[in-house]
Amino acid sequence: MRNVFLVGPMGAGKSTIGRLLAKELHYPFKDSDREIEARTGADIPWIFDVEGEEGFRQREEAMISELVQERGIVLATGGGVVMREANRRALASNGLVVYLRTSVEQQLQRTAKDRQRPLLQTADPEKVLRELMERREPLYREIAHLVIDTDQRGPKVVVNTIVAQLERESD
Repeated sequence: MRNVFLVGPMGAGKSTIGRLLAKELHYPFKDSDREIEARTGADIPWIFDVEGEEGFRQREEAMISELVQERGIVLATGGGVVMREANRRALASNGLVVYLRTSVEQQLQRTAKDRQRPLLQTADPEKVLRELMERREPLYREIAHLVIDTDQRGPKVVVNTIVAQLERESD
C-alpha cells in the first residue's frame, strides 16, 4: 500500500485527478487544504486573511507531517506545499510523488472563476501565476518521481497513466 502524493500548481487538477485515482486504486482520498479547513473550521481564504500566508504555511506543514504517516492514501496537496523543505522531504520519502504539470494558460482557464484562491485575488492573476511557476517548478521537479503533463488531457487519461506507472513499479 504505497501512498501517492499529487503536487503541482493550482489548476493542474490535483483534486479532480486525486479523487478519480483514489477510486481506481481503492485508496482513501485526502486533500491537504480540505483537511486544514476541517480541522480549523475556517476556509483557506479566511486563514490567509487572518493569519497571512505564513500562518497558513505553518498549518499546512503540520498537516502534511501528519498525513504522510498514513499508508495507502492518495493526497492532493496545495500548490505552494513545495515551498517548505520539510514538506518536500516528507512527501518525497513517504510515497510516490506525481507532479501534475500544466501551463500558465491552462491554469488561467481553470481558475478564472474561482474565488477561493487567495493568491489570485489580484488585478493581474497571469503575472502571479507566472511568478509562482518560476519559483515552484524546480521544487516540484526536485521531489517528483513522475511528471505528467495535464494540458489538453482528460483526468481519466492522467489517472490511467499514473496507474500504469504504479503497476510497472510493482512488477
